[in-house]
Amino acid sequence: MATFNIWMNGRLVPQEQAVLPVNSAAVFYATNVFEGIRSYWSERDGEMYSFRLADHFARLRESMKMMRFTVPYSDDQLFEAVRTVVTGNELREDIHMHCVAYVGAPGLDATTQTGLYINPRKRPRVMEGNGLKCNVSSWTRTSDNAIPIRLKSGSNYQNGRLATLQSRADGYDQPIFLNRLGKVAEGSGATFFMVRKGRIVTPHSSSDILESITRTTLIEYICPQVLGMEVVERDIDRTELYVAEEAFFCGSGYEITPILSIDRFPLGAGDTVGPLTKRISSAYLDLVRGVDTRHPEWRTPTYKPVHV
Repeated sequence: MATFNIWMNGRLVPQEQAVLPVNSAAVFYATNVFEGIRSYWSERDGEMYSFRLADHFARLRESMKMMRFTVPYSDDQLFEAVRTVVTGNELREDIHMHCVAYVGAPGLDATTQTGLYINPRKRPRVMEGNGLKCNVSSWTRTSDNAIPIRLKSGSNYQNGRLATLQSRADGYDQPIFLNRLGKVAEGSGATFFMVRKGRIVTPHSSSDILESITRTTLIEYICPQVLGMEVVERDIDRTELYVAEEAFFCGSGYEITPILSIDRFPLGAGDTVGPLTKRISSAYLDLVRGVDTRHPEWRTPTYKPVHV
């Protein structure tokens, strides 16, 4: 797999130079927060677009606030850092970036020696016609009064890691979490949607889920304005999953990833992606690449090669 240069504290450096001290809070206690940012190549425009950067930076700052630290970079500097990553690596392909703010000082209560890096990487998507075989995890999603999922911190993903490893051991692709109340929460790293009785349904934001930017894009724009369908936000019972017509995960990394079965109950035909999921996926990819020209403020131009 190709490696890319990483933006770290103001400089673009090779991966081997992007290092943290082993005794730092970031390494030892996972004292970091991060955003998964997507940039897309538009063949038509010959340009790279980064999707909803302002929203990602706003959520990054909310996570830092909850973790009681800050980084010495303005939003304008973060915008420029993303441009530096995309331009400096001469990217002309879809890319997924981790934008990570961290605490470099040692100690569980450390809040100083903070920094930030942006690490670009290729991330394959589930191809159309395929989907995931999921299970309802025996692990419970952590709660807002324990380790809040609204806080996008690396430490939170241990909950997802445990569930994912268990799913793989049991012959599934990915888990679906229930929250402390026994209601559906989300996946290990993506929010959850289903189609039930012809309606698009997702857990509400107080169900111990991440306040996903992709989820918001579907709820506020793609479903109502492109598909003409409102999204219902409500509690979802476990058994509803088994009788849903369709389901999918969504997120910056996952984009729109179909689910074909849950606990070996097939959704719809069970071997093909459902029609609404296909329409949502197509509409989303059109939006992020600028084929759908509405909401240009969501697409930040980050690289336009002179010779394409």
